[in-house]
Order: sequence, then structure tokens, then C-alpha cells
Amino acid sequence: MDMNSVASVLKAHVNAALAFIYPEVCQICGDCRASLAECYICADCRNRVRFIEPPFCDRCGFPFEGKITTVFECSKCQSADWQFSHARSSVAARDPILEVIHRYKYQHALWFEPFLAELLIERARPGLAGSRWDWIVPVPLHPTKQREREFNQAERLAGRLGRAIDVPVNTKLLRRRVATRTQTLLSREERLENVRGAFVPKGRTRLEGQRIILIDDVFTTGATTGACAKVLRALGASEVYVWTVARGI
Repeated sequence: MDMNSVASVLKAHVNAALAFIYPEVCQICGDCRASLAECYICADCRNRVRFIEPPFCDRCGFPFEGKITTVFECSKCQSADWQFSHARSSVAARDPILEVIHRYKYQHALWFEPFLAELLIERARPGLAGSRWDWIVPVPLHPTKQREREFNQAERLAGRLGRAIDVPVNTKLLRRRVATRTQTLLSREERLENVRGAFVPKGRTRLEGQRIILIDDVFTTGATTGACAKVLRALGASEVYVWTVARGI
């Protein structure tokens, strides 16, 4: 039996085991039918996802109501020293997305991953088209946290995006040297202080004008991605373009 056949058999066994443990019902609402192929998310819950549409801040991607036809930067970005050129997100960080991301990261609900990757790729692929990109760089986790979680969600999502747009993923540029406390309940100022100095170069690689796509799961205040972008720019990147699945609103 060749490797492809072995992989197919193993996948069938895994799917059968999941179907036994998790009946074909939506893992979000618990009411409607949803299969593993649908990531256990029903059509009704998928329809609750709010994609981010213009108008939004040209720098951080924060959406605004009303009719704005010119390119603009929000007041926070005008006073911020962002080292990324743009930050974009596919959807608003509201339920059911928040629940899906939480369970994916902290409860090892990996069956949600294709759904999150699909949301990211749907908007990021056209947003990045027409330009040359050298690397996709996921926001790193501290080794202690990665051992606890067993995976880095940003790295896995970066891999799926990389295969979709044919840009290689580089995990050897950034290192998280400080095990920062969770950002969830911190204010913007506390988040900025929390990640100050948390990221450093992982090696001695110089980027020499290369263009980077920085990937994370959620953009809230920009503290984490901004700190990563600062290191990448110091390494010589000419541009850092942030993409996340969700945007805090």
C-alpha cells in the first residue's frame, strides 16, 4: 500500500472516530445538522459571520459606518508609530467567530481550522494578489505556551494561506522571548506594554528589502502584530502587511 493509500485509510478512521464522538450536529448552536466536512458549523451559524467591508481605515483596517469614498487613516493610526504598512482582517471578532477561535486554540478543536483558514484565504488572497511577497511569517508563541497548547494557531493558518497563494512560510525570523500574559482583558496601553520587547530576531537572517505577510488569528489593538512588524523592519523588511482572520471591533 502506497503512502497516499495509507493516508486515505488513516483519514477515514479519524473521520469515523470523530463522527462517533461528535454527532453530525453544529458544535456552535447544537441545533442544526453539520458534518465534519462542514467543520461542524451549520449554515445558519456561518451566515452569522460578519465579513469586514469598506469603508475602513487604510492603515489598521478598522471598519466605519457610512459612506466614505476617499482613502483615510483613523485618528488612532495617525498618532501611532506602526511599523506595518497595512493590517487587514476577514471578519469581525464576534460570535460565532470568537467561540470558534477560543475552542480551536484552547480546547484543541482542530476541526474548526479549515473554516478559519477558508475565511482568511477568501479575503487575503485577492487582497494580496498582484504583488510579489517573499515570506509569510506567523506570530510566534512562547515555547512554554506552545508546549501547553501543542500547536501555534498562527503558524497553522499561515501554512494554509501559503499553500493557497504559493508564498513560503518562514518560522525562523521571529522568536517570542517573553511569556507575556494573555492580552484578552488588557487595555490598549497595557497591551502595548505587555509585548514591549517580547519579540526578537530568531537568528541572524537579514531581509534586505523583502516583503513580508505577517499572520495572526485576531487583531485587536495591533500591539502584538505591531511589535512583530517592528522586529521585521529592523531586520531589513521593506514592507510588512498584516493579515488576520478576525478584527476586534
